[in-house]
Amino acid sequence: MTIEVKPLNALVYNPKKVNINDVIAPPYDVISSSYRDELYERSPYNITRLILSNAENPYEDAANSFQKWINDEILIKNEKPVILYLVQKYKLNGKEITRKGFIARNKIEDFSTKNILPHEFTMSGPKEDRLKLTKACKANFSQIFMVYSDPEKKIENAVDLSSTSFIDVTDDNGVRNIVWKIEDEATIKLIEDVLKDKTLLIADGHHRYETAMNYRNFLGDNAGEANYVMSYFTNMDDDLLIYPTHRIITKWIEPYVLLESVKKYFDVKDYTFTGANKNEIKQEFLSAIEKSAKSKISMGLYMKNVNKFYLLTLRENVDEILNEYKVPDVLKNLDLTVLHKVIITKELGFTEEEQMAQDGIKYIKVENEAFDMIDLGKAEASFIMAYPKIEDIKRISSAGYRMPQKSTYFYPKLLSGIVINPLQN
Repeated sequence: MTIEVKPLNALVYNPKKVNINDVIAPPYDVISSSYRDELYERSPYNITRLILSNAENPYEDAANSFQKWINDEILIKNEKPVILYLVQKYKLNGKEITRKGFIARNKIEDFSTKNILPHEFTMSGPKEDRLKLTKACKANFSQIFMVYSDPEKKIENAVDLSSTSFIDVTDDNGVRNIVWKIEDEATIKLIEDVLKDKTLLIADGHHRYETAMNYRNFLGDNAGEANYVMSYFTNMDDDLLIYPTHRIITKWIEPYVLLESVKKYFDVKDYTFTGANKNEIKQEFLSAIEKSAKSKISMGLYMKNVNKFYLLTLRENVDEILNEYKVPDVLKNLDLTVLHKVIITKELGFTEEEQMAQDGIKYIKVENEAFDMIDLGKAEASFIMAYPKIEDIKRISSAGYRMPQKSTYFYPKLLSGIVINPLQN
């Protein structure tokens, strides 16, 4: 089997009736209840009213709103099938970062084909919720985030961005999202041909992809358009950045007891700071983590009431401990595996259930927050993780395994409200 990519029979917001700035939102799973209220206030047509309705029966309410918006031409169908090309620009440490990709449909495949690979585990609750919404509305409101490899960058080189963009909107995180319509049949065919023999890795949206599989299976022979799901595709060979998710210990622990546990397995280098030079030392510390992680399993440690950052570099062979926990060989060289099994489970005594439920341990995506929780006395220790390597994700996924939960963070998130993919024939 090959990867089958098609243009979208796209539904988009009508620019004559709404301001795109007022109707976009991040994915449903990162919207807090207070932020949802804020998005609701912006417009009676904000996409949040579909993806995260606050009504008593949210699925029925979303379906009614969706149909009404189509009837009232708040949402309109694009004149012809289209692929959308998305350029996202944002700043990181003062440097402008650009990520490019495109939004299209791809045929849903079971993981057993190994053409589409997951890399994280999913939970039943979110899948059940998204399936109810899909059954009610018969549409994809958000994209699956797919990664593929193309060192030649054939698509990036072929797409013409000289025309006026279709959408140019900056989200609440300061990320600029610029969208062009690709309707040219030759470019669409090139995109389809490039993706044909690729392996796709699900970067983000595992719950939504498995929901799409479940909805297709639910419809059976009548699946029709539901044999496809809307996805965003980006090239891992185009300087793709993947961010880590840091581990924060909130259960009380004596700092020097933790340090002695760590020293059993890791070489420890400390970076002492004062109030005057803390930021400077912190940047030096973060750079040291990345440099060390290129050749050895390395991470950082920052503890409450200790004016030092610690660089941890694995010294001991910990295979015996990893074997005790039945860790597959392909996962043994992963920093998070070593941290979770050797330190968090064996040394600190956290159970698998506590780690899954984030009981006494939290998973934090924003680097500054991992430091702030210590400084504000809200946590005992922060393990600062190195940037994940796409090669590790690919290697583990290709072997049929998945990484520990909350291993990766693909930023920026993809906006909901750019385009909707109807699933009715």
